[in-house]
Amino acid sequence: MSATATAARPASKAGRGGSLAWMTVPALVFFLGFAIIPLIGVLALSFVTWDGIGAMSLAGLSNWVTILSDPGLPHALWVTFLLMAVSWAVQTPASILMGAFLAGHQRYRAVLSVVFFVPLLLSSAALAITYKALLDPNFGLGAGLGIDILIQDWLGDPVLAFSVVIFVVSWQYIPFHSLIYQGAIRQIPRSMYEAAELDGAGRVRRFFSITLPQLKYTVITSSTLMVVGSLTLFDLIFVLTAGGPGDATRVLAVDMYKRGFMANLMGPASVIAIVLVLVGLALSLLLRRLGGRDSSHSQLEGA
Repeated sequence: MSATATAARPASKAGRGGSLAWMTVPALVFFLGFAIIPLIGVLALSFVTWDGIGAMSLAGLSNWVTILSDPGLPHALWVTFLLMAVSWAVQTPASILMGAFLAGHQRYRAVLSVVFFVPLLLSSAALAITYKALLDPNFGLGAGLGIDILIQDWLGDPVLAFSVVIFVVSWQYIPFHSLIYQGAIRQIPRSMYEAAELDGAGRVRRFFSITLPQLKYTVITSSTLMVVGSLTLFDLIFVLTAGGPGDATRVLAVDMYKRGFMANLMGPASVIAIVLVLVGLALSLLLRRLGGRDSSHSQLEGA
């Protein structure tokens, strides 16, 4: 190969790389306009006093001191983390099992995949209204069918209300994560299962020895989505329980809304928004670190 051809190859690669770099510009502009600039604006609002209508006045660190010293903040953080942990513990095993089931190639499983995906297509507010009506102790499903075990004050008891939120959140989002696991499982080479089957491994042994180890990075991705989703979960909880009874389901997002749009305290609400961003960023980085430095590589690179 001539020296001219050798020099031309890196130049052509650099040219292709430069042309492809321009394709990222729309995404960068979108991210800058709808993420970075609003975040800077919220950070600026956390240092001012504003009711959302009148003039702004500089407040310094008073908003931060007020929120960080408020005893309601640790409680909202606790409820948020508890919701995150319990929903993850419910959704992850169910999503993996359902994804493994739907990864089969039987015809009826394609139909079930569509049916299972329906809850994700529905509005969270509409789901909350529906479940609120179904769980009504006087006019709901239990009273209509005469089932005594369903005739309870589901949304009036702190433990039951929290359990209802976990159930509705899981019922809505398990199909989405099942779809992720379904695609990941179908990427696992069939030869691995055939070799294990020849060695006498049963279905359960193949699941724990092949499927689960191969889903390591998929679990990290799914868990990150669950964590971020739990931090920003608002509409379903607000319509279903409004953060009650008491403060049993008052997560950070609901607390932020009540302070900002019901009490007209935009400064303290902005502080909570920044806290949400920092917590979400820290948890995302932690999950990525747990996945190892090769978490961006293909899951087919090792069991």
